[in-house]
Amino acid sequence: MISKAEKLLKAHQLRKTETRLDVLELFLHKKTALAQRDIEEELGEVDRITLYRTLRSFENKGLIHRAIDGSEKLRFALCKHECNPDEGHFDEHAHFHCYECKQTMCLDQIHTPAVKVPTGYKIQSTHLVLKGICENCST
Repeated sequence: MISKAEKLLKAHQLRKTETRLDVLELFLHKKTALAQRDIEEELGEVDRITLYRTLRSFENKGLIHRAIDGSEKLRFALCKHECNPDEGHFDEHAHFHCYECKQTMCLDQIHTPAVKVPTGYKIQSTHLVLKGICENCST
């Protein structure tokens, strides 16, 4: 039986490797965005260069997107099915960063609002970051 991770790799035309499967399984099971360091801690023995290349390949193929949260850490989250390498990422949603647990979550139901800029300006990306206490830490 083929796993969901294997199906995603195949659908995004990525070769199946142990590292790619392990990283993708981790993203599939986590509900929060992950920094490279988080992944290293979860997986244990993993080559940093291989992991870096894996994350970049996933991002380039539309499997993950950068979860901008206003912190200094570069975090990634699993993309929805709309993202693809030809048309780019469609991750125009809010990211929530919790002050308590330091986790960042995608809030797909909250879309980044359209912003009108002065003539001559061209927006290339927008980020909506919400910060506070997440539902798990609130209870």
